[in-house]
Amino acid sequence: MADSGASTVFPIRAGEVKKGGHVMIKEHPCKVIEVTTSKTGKHGHAKANITGIDIFEGSKHMDISPTSHNMEAPFVTTTNYTIIDVGPEMFATLMDAEGETREDLNLDIEKYEHQKKVHDEFLEKGECEVRVIKACGREMIFPLAG
Repeated sequence: MADSGASTVFPIRAGEVKKGGHVMIKEHPCKVIEVTTSKTGKHGHAKANITGIDIFEGSKHMDISPTSHNMEAPFVTTTNYTIIDVGPEMFATLMDAEGETREDLNLDIEKYEHQKKVHDEFLEKGECEVRVIKACGREMIFPLAG
């Protein structure tokens, strides 16, 4: 995939980060699960305590930032596909709603439990509805439900 030079992140004030949104925490694209704000004394600035889950790895990350400071938020896109085949190297053949196919994403069933579930459903039914999440130049297959 050629790099178009487009940024994979955009600035967002820490005070504008909301639960359910996305933010970069320690270089991890995370879905925000909790945001609290606190004052830090008489002359202190309000701070946002942000907790998120890495959208690819599932690991939990936390950050604290003054609410007036900018943080980075990832551009996140989701596309639905149907897996119509899985090759011997575990590369999935994905078909979108227009009938276009792609074969550039694999299922790592040893590392990711959610991808093992996708593979098991494909083996059982012969196809499987999935979503592909893209952020920070990375893409991953997830079950459509859940």
